Amino acid sequence: MSAGIQKVEALDDGHFVCVEWEDGSESSYPCVWLRDNCQCPLCFLPSAGARRLLLEDLDVNIVVKQVALADRKKISITWPDEHTSQYEAEWLKKRCFSEEARAVMRADLFLPECQYWGSDLQLPKIPFEEIMYNDESAYKWLCTLKKVGIVLLTGAATRQGELIRLGHRIGFLRLTFYGPTWQVQDKADANNVAYTTGRLCFHTDYPVLQHPPGVQFLHCIKQTAAGGESEVVDGFHVSNKLKKQNPEAYQILSSTAVDYADVGVDYCDFAVHGKQRIIDMDSRGQTIRINYNNATRDTVFDIPAEKVRPFYAALKEFNDLLNSAEYKFTYKLKPGDILTFDNWRVLHGRQSYPSCSEVTRHLEGAYADWDVVLSRLRLLRKRVLNRD
Repeated sequence: MSAGIQKVEALDDGHFVCVEWEDGSESSYPCVWLRDNCQCPLCFLPSAGARRLLLEDLDVNIVVKQVALADRKKISITWPDEHTSQYEAEWLKKRCFSEEARAVMRADLFLPECQYWGSDLQLPKIPFEEIMYNDESAYKWLCTLKKVGIVLLTGAATRQGELIRLGHRIGFLRLTFYGPTWQVQDKADANNVAYTTGRLCFHTDYPVLQHPPGVQFLHCIKQTAAGGESEVVDGFHVSNKLKKQNPEAYQILSSTAVDYADVGVDYCDFAVHGKQRIIDMDSRGQTIRINYNNATRDTVFDIPAEKVRPFYAALKEFNDLLNSAEYKFTYKLKPGDILTFDNWRVLHGRQSYPSCSEVTRHLEGAYADWDVVLSRLRLLRKRVLNRD
């Protein structure tokens, strides 16, 4: 980004600083924000990228004493206490308060672009070893994972431990009560419905947690000959359809706190209880997370009795949409495949397969948080695109 300043002046009795850019556009900056974000060594610690200035030392009504254009690439401000601050043009331009500039910054930091899909999904595929050793491939993987919500990594070794390697590639995995990784296979006295041969209906993992894992990895080590097909559906796409089709049902699912429970013993003993709305929205009314697991939905339901049946009707309509031929995508993992997907967006399920005295199907699973994944994406972007 190249930004040149044509003119700078104080406005509104010194409460704002207006910058006129060489391209004729203008940006207005509140003085309290400018003082709060002074970049001098007394106010800011560059080695940590962190603010030193204490909030109790900030005057929220501060005005500028003097503002000057040091050169076309920098402005200088003198404050009433004679403290001086300098701000680079590119730094200011990037932080402009206009809606357009803020939208650009949101897109740059959080990659909100969403590519919706249904049964017509063209499942993105990238070789596993390629993303492990090639930064451009790893960057492509994570960008696609954020945009589409699902990517298949192919050609991994058919042994446990490959997800640990994948965790190291992005940073680290999310530890849960089922361990750093967990083995999806038929088990006696299963402590999770996934550890059976039965059909798994569409669900997101771990809605019982206050902060469910953002990304899930499933590595196919062994695959059964009959059955065991995996199914996925774009929960954001389906929730948008529900919102248009039945706004009242959408309102119920996005406002009702549903009780979840998970009790047992695995990595350690656990008794987890939580409440989540099945459809979570942000302040703009956009769906940002689906929290739905029928298996762990609790028998406790903390709502008035007269609201129970309308809730079930809304949930049933949502569930019917999830399972419609228009939206669900079915495929069968092969040994060496690693499915990576957005656990806040993509609901997954499994068709049943025959039980046997020996293990015929074995997936290793793991989680990562979006904070970790996006951190790696931004670092890879800087490396690959040579960007700040």
